[in-house]
Amino acid sequence: MDQQKKVRVRIAPSPTGDPHVGLAYITLFNYVFSKQNAGELVLRIEDTDRTRYRRSSEERIIRSLNWLNLKWDEGPDVGGKFGPYRQSERLDIYKKYAEDLISKGKAYRCFCTPERLSQMRQKQKDEGSRFGYDGKCRNLSSEKVNSLLAQKTPSVVRLKMPEDGVIPIRDHLRGVIEIDASQLDDQILIKSDGFPTYHLANVVDDHLMQITHVIRAEEWISSTPKHVVLYQAFSWPEPEFIHLPLLRNQDRSKISKRKNPTSLDFYRRKGVLPEAMLNFLALMGWSYGEDKEIFSLDQMLEKFSFKNVSLGGPIFDIQKLLWLNQQYIQDLSEDSFIKHIQKNLFNEGYLRNLYSLTKSRLNSFDQFVDKFSFFFSGELDYQGLSILPKNRSLTDFKKVIKNLLERLDNLDNWDEKNLKEIFQNQLQEIAWKPKEYYMPIRLMTTGTKDSPPLVETLAVLGSEIVRYRLQNSLTYLSKKA
Repeated sequence: MDQQKKVRVRIAPSPTGDPHVGLAYITLFNYVFSKQNAGELVLRIEDTDRTRYRRSSEERIIRSLNWLNLKWDEGPDVGGKFGPYRQSERLDIYKKYAEDLISKGKAYRCFCTPERLSQMRQKQKDEGSRFGYDGKCRNLSSEKVNSLLAQKTPSVVRLKMPEDGVIPIRDHLRGVIEIDASQLDDQILIKSDGFPTYHLANVVDDHLMQITHVIRAEEWISSTPKHVVLYQAFSWPEPEFIHLPLLRNQDRSKISKRKNPTSLDFYRRKGVLPEAMLNFLALMGWSYGEDKEIFSLDQMLEKFSFKNVSLGGPIFDIQKLLWLNQQYIQDLSEDSFIKHIQKNLFNEGYLRNLYSLTKSRLNSFDQFVDKFSFFFSGELDYQGLSILPKNRSLTDFKKVIKNLLERLDNLDNWDEKNLKEIFQNQLQEIAWKPKEYYMPIRLMTTGTKDSPPLVETLAVLGSEIVRYRLQNSLTYLSKKA
């Protein structure tokens, strides 16, 4: 790496779901490193997975990073323009570079059908052999390729990976990691729909955007050999790779929304201060030293070094986060405290959403907080609530709610119409009575039988809180059983 080259780093989220705490964790370290080195941070939207892409997710990612005040130098919202940072708008670029690789003999067109690939995988499974593409199309003649293209036979573009030897990965934190080339198959670069895979788009964009350091989670180490081979195929210099340790659940598994709330929107709604969240995420991968646990972003900028990054899997401990948040709350001035409550709990927009749901249920305003506390809280107390429907086993009930969670996870637009459709479809499929289906959901999400209309209430509560409460109540029922 040219030491005189300006430091440029990037974050490249995929807009396929909730804005994840892992994104904030990686963004923080990219941000700090770039600022320390008078460099630049690029935000790039990697939206080539069109089956899972959600425009609303993209908007929430930007909103969440703005909430944390982690500002980027290039990308959406900078200068009021999006700029060329959405991969779906760069398809011609990726196709050009894929064609360059084909012309150099570094890549090839593969015409294998999904049926043929499925049979290949089944055979490999039956024989207990290594899984991966078997190279059937790797050495097709140009005449054969042109003939198939003339017939408009669907194809993908694959990279010719080395068939033997080792592929060395140079990681700033781990040194040289050697990967056996025989364990890797010829990866797809361009899919049959014309969209690039993550691997090609990632490498091309990092090169064209002059990224000097790729700082990302260690889960990408397994993909890095493919990226190294791509850099070599293009004769491009590699960036410096820095793979940070993964955030983990208490059982040391990779952090997941099944065991921990992972949405930044959830923590914002719960009342976690952005300064506390950044402090907590910094502690996840790095030690300030001097047994100091509470420090500002400015203090981290002064002190940060990758030498103090621990490779042990950091535990995402919500109680530790809330303890830190408490310390930050204690330091708020009177004015800041009041402004935060007004802005985040009792802001005008949210109260307007509650107007039609709550006014008919009040005969005096002093009832408002008591009757509708579930609109402002995170967790609920399920003690004394009869959640499990009569004549339904806990096993069957949990299966229904887990299926509901899956449907809600995949819901792009969280509104009354779509929620009602999900409920009606599931109720029809399971053939339960409406009361034994809707009442448990009401209790799990509001903690009371006497709440405003369910669908309208859930629409106002929002996806993060609703899904968290459903999951939390399942945990409560399992422990109670």
